[in-house]
Amino acid sequence: MKDKMAKLIEITGKALSGEWGNDDNTGNGILVLRTTNFTNEGIVNYNNVVTRIIEKKKIEEKYLRKGDIIIEKSGGSDKQPVGRVVYFDGPENTYLFNNFTGLLRVKDQAKWYPRYVFYSLFSNYHRGGTRAFQNKTTGLHNLKIDDFVSRCEVTEAGINEQIAACKQMDRVNDIIRMHQQQLQKLDELVKARFVEMFGIYPANPKGWETGTIRDVVSDVRYGSSRPAVDGGKYPYLRMNNITYGGELDLSDTKRIDIPDNELDKCTVRRGDVLFNRTNSKELVGKTCVYNRDDMMVLAGFVIRVRVSERILPEFLSEFLNTEFSKQMLLAMCKTAIGQANINAQEMQNIGLYLPPIELQRKFVQFKEQTDKSKVAIQKALDEAQLLFDSLMQKYFG
Repeated sequence: MKDKMAKLIEITGKALSGEWGNDDNTGNGILVLRTTNFTNEGIVNYNNVVTRIIEKKKIEEKYLRKGDIIIEKSGGSDKQPVGRVVYFDGPENTYLFNNFTGLLRVKDQAKWYPRYVFYSLFSNYHRGGTRAFQNKTTGLHNLKIDDFVSRCEVTEAGINEQIAACKQMDRVNDIIRMHQQQLQKLDELVKARFVEMFGIYPANPKGWETGTIRDVVSDVRYGSSRPAVDGGKYPYLRMNNITYGGELDLSDTKRIDIPDNELDKCTVRRGDVLFNRTNSKELVGKTCVYNRDDMMVLAGFVIRVRVSERILPEFLSEFLNTEFSKQMLLAMCKTAIGQANINAQEMQNIGLYLPPIELQRKFVQFKEQTDKSKVAIQKALDEAQLLFDSLMQKYFG
């Protein structure tokens, strides 16, 4: 028997539009949440909240209250549809929401638990439920919010059932966030250990030998410029497979066909340092070490660097991922038509110090131990995510 459904508009009424007002030059304006304060986990990020000058008559009914659901009306991308939702649990009479968002507020909380309605919308979004209600203008994806609210449905349940379901999902969600924070702290630990062992370049109090990347490489090549193809013979490693933090992420890979006589020039092997030469200005220069035995073809926006015995690949990668290096890369890249670039010659001109190889090896051993801990935590995180997804399926289909 099919679950009985209720229309969202019956639960919340029409979405209330947000306010943007005028620039705040006094520092005494109203705090306004934007889509940049949305996270994909449905949680509000209270960092970098702006203040705006907004007419008092527009403020009272639009102050956010605990249990309010904020929905994204404009934003998104081809890969991330518009319509994300976040659940507000911050202080009341403090925050407003901007004109790229809308407010959904449960009218009868004796019948509908706001957290339950949020989870229903969160689940709907992750099933692609907002795609049918978006249109695209001038690069922005806009949600036809009135149409969405009038047609979206929520599974009916008794109020106690709703509360029990949310408690169950919240418990699993807390475990997911705990594991995510553990992974973040381990990444921070590795970066702190690097600074502790080697300092912050260009400071060199121990008088280590200095040089450039050119002095410590044996081979530098660009990847293939051939396009990805469905059903290609070889897996294709692209710039999106290198994370900003310096990890290899193969969760989304393409395939490519390439002649055998080109393979040696653009395949990767364990220990290769991969440098993202073309990307947005903020992301150009992402670097990681290829730490697998599988053969993959490298895409043209990535440079393959093979190092000499004077430096360990993990040391070079971590050096290029330090905050100092990221700022240096940001300053040196050339930008054109929204893309920034650092070519192979420029990359090889980057200066660095060369600590004793034994000290580099100690750092790599520390990182390897940390990576083992990360593997165990990631496994627990994946299991918790699977459980959460199954609960969403159970309660919301």
